[in-house]
Amino acid sequence: MSSSRTATLTRATSESRVEVSLDLDGTGASTIDTGVPFYDHMLTAFAKHSLTDLTIRAEGDVEIDAHHTVEDVAIVLGDAIREALGDKSGISRYGDALVPLDEALAQAVVDISGRPYLVHDGEPDGFALHLIAGHFTGSLVRHTFEAISYHAGLTVHLRVLAGRDPHHIAEAEYKAFARAFRQAKALDPLVRGIPSTKGAL
Repeated sequence: MSSSRTATLTRATSESRVEVSLDLDGTGASTIDTGVPFYDHMLTAFAKHSLTDLTIRAEGDVEIDAHHTVEDVAIVLGDAIREALGDKSGISRYGDALVPLDEALAQAVVDISGRPYLVHDGEPDGFALHLIAGHFTGSLVRHTFEAISYHAGLTVHLRVLAGRDPHHIAEAEYKAFARAFRQAKALDPLVRGIPSTKGAL
């Protein structure tokens, strides 16, 4: 098992430049500046509740739309998670969490499977079109988890069970994902090697 589960990656396109550094065995400390304030808030919550130290700096064409920057940050974050996990030796592999935020309730289940897959449902009608904090479209919540799941090699089931306020719904989703990921990435002293009958994840 690797003694250091860290990664630092950079990605530059004509639409954005993203730098991500993370430590999967951190305390949840974060420094995040994507140019999209609500996204910063969500990623800070992810770091805090997954106990992942996270530094993200991004510059993008947010004057056009937040979409490019949000997607590119999620891509690099997913890639960094996959790199930091290494061969996944000794991990718990699975995690699940049920997280409330006032009237909102979200459930996340994570399998560090090496097989990217996202099942995402339960957001109320109109959520995808709602502008949260005036600049973050509700549809970007699902889009973030799609990109992270695909690039990190995670199977993720994420459900909104209740909710009315779009901010609360989104934040409950990010925190539920963070708590489930925290369990899944944890090193289990009872696990010997890679937790798969195939010998690889």
